[in-house]
Amino acid sequence: MLKIVPVLVLCAGFLSCGQTHKGEYVKGRNSFNKGWEFVKDVNKSVDELMNRKDKDFSWEKVSLPHTANIEPLVIKGDQWQGTCFYRKYFSLSKDLSGKHLGLYFEGAMQVAEVFLNGKLLYTNLGGYLPFYVDITKSVEFGVENCLLVKLNNEDNPVVPPGKSLKVLDFNTYSGIYRNVWLDVKDPLHISNEMEVNHIAAGGVFVTYSNVSEESAKVHAQVDVKNDLATEKEVEIQLELIDETKAVVGSSSQKQALKANSTAKVNTDIEVKQPKLWSPGSPSLYTLRIKVLLRGEELETKDVKIGIRTFSITAKEGFTINGKRLNLRGTNRHQEYPYVGYAISDNANYRDAWKIKMAGFNIVRLSHYPQSQSFLNACDELGILVMDAIPGWQFFGDEEFQKNAIQDVRKMVRVDRNHPSVILWESSLNESAMDEYFMGKSHEAVHEEYPGTNVYTCGWKDFAYDVFNPARQHAKPPYYWNKYEKDKPFFIAEYGDWEYYAQNAGFNQKAFQDLSDEERNSRQLRSSGQKRLAQQALNYQESHNSNLQGKAIGDANWLMFDYNRGYAPDLESSGIMDIFRLPKFAYYFYKSQASIGESKLKQFAEPMVAIANYYNDPSFLNVKVYSNCEEVELWVNGKSAGKQKPDQDKNSTHLNHPPFSFQLKSFTPGELVAKGYVDGKVVSEAVQKTPGEAVALKLWIDESGKKLTSGCNDLVFAYAAVVDKEGNILPLAENSVQFFVDGGAEVIGSNPMNAEAGIATVLLKAGELAGDIKLKAVSDGLQEGTLEVHVE
Repeated sequence: MLKIVPVLVLCAGFLSCGQTHKGEYVKGRNSFNKGWEFVKDVNKSVDELMNRKDKDFSWEKVSLPHTANIEPLVIKGDQWQGTCFYRKYFSLSKDLSGKHLGLYFEGAMQVAEVFLNGKLLYTNLGGYLPFYVDITKSVEFGVENCLLVKLNNEDNPVVPPGKSLKVLDFNTYSGIYRNVWLDVKDPLHISNEMEVNHIAAGGVFVTYSNVSEESAKVHAQVDVKNDLATEKEVEIQLELIDETKAVVGSSSQKQALKANSTAKVNTDIEVKQPKLWSPGSPSLYTLRIKVLLRGEELETKDVKIGIRTFSITAKEGFTINGKRLNLRGTNRHQEYPYVGYAISDNANYRDAWKIKMAGFNIVRLSHYPQSQSFLNACDELGILVMDAIPGWQFFGDEEFQKNAIQDVRKMVRVDRNHPSVILWESSLNESAMDEYFMGKSHEAVHEEYPGTNVYTCGWKDFAYDVFNPARQHAKPPYYWNKYEKDKPFFIAEYGDWEYYAQNAGFNQKAFQDLSDEERNSRQLRSSGQKRLAQQALNYQESHNSNLQGKAIGDANWLMFDYNRGYAPDLESSGIMDIFRLPKFAYYFYKSQASIGESKLKQFAEPMVAIANYYNDPSFLNVKVYSNCEEVELWVNGKSAGKQKPDQDKNSTHLNHPPFSFQLKSFTPGELVAKGYVDGKVVSEAVQKTPGEAVALKLWIDESGKKLTSGCNDLVFAYAAVVDKEGNILPLAENSVQFFVDGGAEVIGSNPMNAEAGIATVLLKAGELAGDIKLKAVSDGLQEGTLEVHVE
């Protein structure tokens, strides 16, 4: 049996090559992202890699997150796979001797080995979940230590997802692509959730009971580890702090801990008039946990929590805090172009922002656990989450299954305190699991998270609490609307495959002149407005169909275009492209969010969007997406009528059906759509016929987070080909070159051809804050310039 083991190596003071961290590490959590070196594709032993005199190859200076390979925009089934190495030299003050020291890796792809000062300390299988390395007994103080991490991301049938990349529906990418932390604690400390492999233990575990608008009980289980040789009595103090920084509850509990042991310390806080967490009102508290020994404070840990209670039943669907909510969702792959998974915490936040802005209240993490920064953003913005273990169309041998079950346990331990997580997809997606495995993967979740507010889900209708098939797993034209079992179900994917396979679309009459390829939902932004309109109609029809049955909700496939291991092209069924630019379907979903449904007003404002470029005499259907009561369309200054929402077969169950206008003729000019509520105009959209290209217009996408220095932050920088009035030319394909002056760099193809009028690159911030100047040039056009402040 093939078994690949990961390698992480830490090397010590007598070695003196490479970069040494010059900062001071202190008690608490320290970022370990800077001062790394990297090399790949070298056939060297660990000893040779630790030898600074070896000149056969050179190390590249890097910081984290980092990808082992900058990939092309379209990978074409040829993603880099192989072995790479990271090393880091660092020194620890002698004052830290006697402390507990641990390294916390949030994510490294995918088999890792850890050595400290030449000694193998830890091996980790899997690239999507964190792991913790206790270095207390191996590190040296007052001298230089060397950490070497060997990573292998080649196909491995015992490491989920297990399937060969060449036949996998997504890419796994490479590198230490998430944060690394150095934890410095006292020997008596709160354990890390990955430090102790105990069921329903490790770290802090927060649950809730008796939740109502009048009161709630917050229960905290604190896992305390005593590495001392004598028994100690520990005191745990809790404070609950609201968003105004007021302490709204507190409690304490003492407990004796035997020498070299761990124990769970349990204590509760009663909260009066709690601000309950929900997608519409994502109120967060800070739970502050203090560890005291004989009155001395040893450790303080803050955990963001949201007080809520929810239930999922076949009869009532999904209810949160006693109120029923239909789950309107999407799927997300965590990749960016070029850098793969190696994106900053801010970039993860921006993706969550876009999902919320698109009108969704739930996201499925397809098909693997995603970063803590993304889940933190979901907590903050009010996006429910279906968490998922790594897996897609592969069911391996006994060792694979054992590792998959362990992934279930790790996923729950890491993500259990996030109020956004409501479903645990502990099945292997679209895989031929046997009943024994399904039973065990379901049981593992409930063992790790005993009590209420916990539901498993799986694509097989067997052991799981919630059935979550894809729409295409049932037969047209009814799909899952005839499902009669007394079991809640959620449609985990829809809108793509059933159209790609040409077995859906039975209610559609529009665009009958399109070919089979043009009728499916896989459409790039460059595919043209007719095909983008068809994609949007596919999503509208299938979402409307899903709402006619008993499903508790659905998630379209998917939010962003992405690369696949087996395919030579982008999977383009995203409602935004891989550069996070919207297609027409984005505005359909955005219109399904009702005005005022979130207390975060920017996500629930009145909106109007015109799904027509108004540049084609053969395309006279003007569809307007809006959450308003009425829409009036003005054509070249004249009203074409004020309408109520559509009432056709594809609109019967929508929150807000679109508004369809049919023009009699085409005269270049402008379309203006005005949205009315209670007879008053509350939103307006303008679409002008573009003229000749004269210039480039630059902007960046910050989506709730400013571009930030010192953390490998990335934003998309866009250059639009515009006419003299600033209107984008949607057919422009000009070659655009980007230049940056200051503390930033361009990542990816440069120059870049415009797609549907817009050329895009990744802009990566450097180490220092300040102003940068971005410039875009193209033959025959006035250059575009933009000054960007980097925080």
